[in-house]
Amino acid sequence: MITNSSTVVNRSVARKQKQRIPWLPYILIAPAIILIVVFLFYPVGNVFYYSLQKFNPAKAYENGFVGLDNFKAIFTSDRLFFSTLWVSAKWVFVEVVLQLACGLGIALMLNQTFKFRGIFRSAAILPWAISGVVTSTLWQILFNEQIGPINDLFMKLGLIDHKIAWLSEVHTAFPSIVTAELWRGIPFFTIALLAGLQTIPGDLYESAVVDGAGRWKSFIHITLPFLKTTIILTTLLRAVWEFNNVDLIFVMTNGTGGPIDLTTTLPMYIVKQAVVAQDFGYGSALTVIGFIILLLFAVFYLKISGYGKEE
Repeated sequence: MITNSSTVVNRSVARKQKQRIPWLPYILIAPAIILIVVFLFYPVGNVFYYSLQKFNPAKAYENGFVGLDNFKAIFTSDRLFFSTLWVSAKWVFVEVVLQLACGLGIALMLNQTFKFRGIFRSAAILPWAISGVVTSTLWQILFNEQIGPINDLFMKLGLIDHKIAWLSEVHTAFPSIVTAELWRGIPFFTIALLAGLQTIPGDLYESAVVDGAGRWKSFIHITLPFLKTTIILTTLLRAVWEFNNVDLIFVMTNGTGGPIDLTTTLPMYIVKQAVVAQDFGYGSALTVIGFIILLLFAVFYLKISGYGKEE
């Protein structure tokens, strides 16, 4: 009887221990979850909500639920929307490709052993440490038609015979803002790729030299395979960031996205609709479309790049 009763007691104690919930871990992560909900999920949900609304503080009498009318207007009557998609695609592609190529080249040079290497590495990171508004203002002054040093330098070198309004002319506006963003974005790839290069064992290159492989073959068969994961992640992150880039284009074009909307990307168009024109419903609908585009792009890019699959 004593044995049976003790067994029953032990079973009941074990059952209570199994049912006891360890609340401490949940309490510790609660602040982070609350912050994510307040500053991420709630704003995102708000955007989806207002995308189905007609909401303009200046025309309160027209506000209300309109369903999918905002989306219908975007795809049927808004000609500028498709233009902004093309500008966004061109902007992202050019920036990511050029930044990757330049960043990889600089990373390969900085990975070599030479005197004052630490100083050059620090200098390569400096553009990344400067805020976007400061960078935009700096390059806006450099490209200024009257006082900009770029015009003065090119005229002294004989490359041009008259001063050019780089940010106002049709053929130079887009390349000018591409140059400014390129200067700011290269350090991101340089830092990430340099870190990846330092993880490659030196023995592999020594073995390649013994086997008669030159620098180009070593780069193709050793360096690039080891940097594959880093390149995929950095290009994906940079593509998303460049797609959402507003500050540099806004400042350098004085908030117009000109000339004649040739530098108006989709996020820039969203700013003009939601912030400038105060049409928050239409701007929210544009934001939802941008969110879907980025989501599909990320999934498709990771799929075709084979990220996470070992060869």
